Amino acid sequence: MRKLIELRSGSLLVLILVFTLAWFGTLDQRRLINPDEGRYSEIPREMVASGDWLTPRLNGLKYFEKPALQYWATATAFTLFGEHHWTARLWPALTGFLGVLATAFATARLFGLQAGLMAGAILGGSVLWNVIGHVNTLDMSVSFFLAAAVFALCLAQRDEANEQESRRWQDGAWVLLALAVLSKGLIGLVLPAATVVAYTLWQRDWSFILRIRPFRGMLIILAITAPWFIAVSLVNPEFAHFFFIHEHFERFLTKAHGRYQPIWYFIPILLIGMLPWLGSLLQGLGAGLRRDSGHRFQPQRFLLVWTVLVFVFFSVSSSKLASYILPIFPTLAALIGLHLVGYTTSRRIEWHALPAIIIGGACLFLVPFVTRFANEKVPVALYEAYQPWLYGGAGALLLGGLVAFVLGRQGRSVAAVISLAFGGFAFGQGFLLGHDSLGAVNSAHDVATVIRPQLKAGVPFFSVDTYDQSLQFYLQRTTTMVSYRDELGFGIAQEPEKFIPDLAGFEQAWKAAPDAWALMSPATWKAMDSKGFPMREVVRDTRRVIVRKP
Repeated sequence: MRKLIELRSGSLLVLILVFTLAWFGTLDQRRLINPDEGRYSEIPREMVASGDWLTPRLNGLKYFEKPALQYWATATAFTLFGEHHWTARLWPALTGFLGVLATAFATARLFGLQAGLMAGAILGGSVLWNVIGHVNTLDMSVSFFLAAAVFALCLAQRDEANEQESRRWQDGAWVLLALAVLSKGLIGLVLPAATVVAYTLWQRDWSFILRIRPFRGMLIILAITAPWFIAVSLVNPEFAHFFFIHEHFERFLTKAHGRYQPIWYFIPILLIGMLPWLGSLLQGLGAGLRRDSGHRFQPQRFLLVWTVLVFVFFSVSSSKLASYILPIFPTLAALIGLHLVGYTTSRRIEWHALPAIIIGGACLFLVPFVTRFANEKVPVALYEAYQPWLYGGAGALLLGGLVAFVLGRQGRSVAAVISLAFGGFAFGQGFLLGHDSLGAVNSAHDVATVIRPQLKAGVPFFSVDTYDQSLQFYLQRTTTMVSYRDELGFGIAQEPEKFIPDLAGFEQAWKAAPDAWALMSPATWKAMDSKGFPMREVVRDTRRVIVRKP
């Protein structure tokens, strides 16, 4: 028995090592893709360049859409290791990886070791968690902090926890919620609070709200979050109204941000994002309905309430992006792990692999048709370069499903889940790594590489009627906006002297400068060239033209 335990421990360590290398090993392999990766790399780059870590700025303009925690983390990575693709993506990758470990650990403590192993594998192999964990956006870190806080609360409230252990886990949950607030704002409080109330009403456990120590928790949250909110508001009086009113209430209640989608929008997102676990999704949700009559606190029901409430909250919101429901993926993984742990040789797990086999095979069939998405901006040659990666990802999903099917028939449930997880992970990575084939037009990397050696410090650079989110990061400098506002409109309103409102003003500034550069779209370049505007084309691609004053 001792040798068996040591063998399992050794195998588990090997799996964790392989997963760690696979998770972090690809961070530097892709260009930064517009818009999010460019934006969330440029803000911390400007923090490092200016030395101002209090007021976030994008392209030199105040940018208050989100709190500063991820900016600080990425700026720290830039300071320690340099400005690279992998350091720009390090924070979402690290929090995504920790989310897998936290899910496995918490599920093991709540429902048993086998359920924990399965839950960690399920989350690590889920397509949406895998993909967002390798893209520089804010959604992964806030999802990790929120889900980890939910798990910490469950560990604190379980009946087996003594007073000291309960207080430690509960304080940890409040700290995690504070970090969620510093990552993306008030959803770090609103969603957990609503979950606590909903669970209390469902279970009629009226003492539950007091058991989570809310007054102590609010003091912890204020101690961690208030210093930055107060400091940035003192320096920037306009911050509070924009951040709390415009970015929270107006975003949720109105279509002002241009992200409106129908109420059913997240249903296909959930189904695609939870690949390859579609065969277990409904049963996992059903596992949350179980009640353990021997315990006062029902962790599986609390996880179910969180999952459903977050999904419904964002579904009724007027602002939707695919990654908004990411915080429910760890709790879904835990519930699916709880469901699958009941499978033995009498209840075969192999049928849960069928969706992966079917979808993997279907994707292999559909890959040749991807070139039909080609257009003037993204030519067919780029999609042809994408196809081998798509074949590899689809083949990995199919193979993982087939191996899982065989292992399931042998009664090796954990091994089947791990095989399916690696198939799902490879499927997501194939899609993501291959997407760099489109990076020549979806990123400013290539054009910036051409012009950066020629660009002298102090020479004006204009963005004419357009804005490229990744150009500033690759040039390691800001540009002067001409005519174009969009998400920079708030910052422009605060510092209008940094903005040229029309093309007439740009022409005047261009002619007055001894040397100057400009970014514009091919359509704008064509219009200005037809007027005889004095400019020399330096480099172009299908989406951008960069010119220099002759």
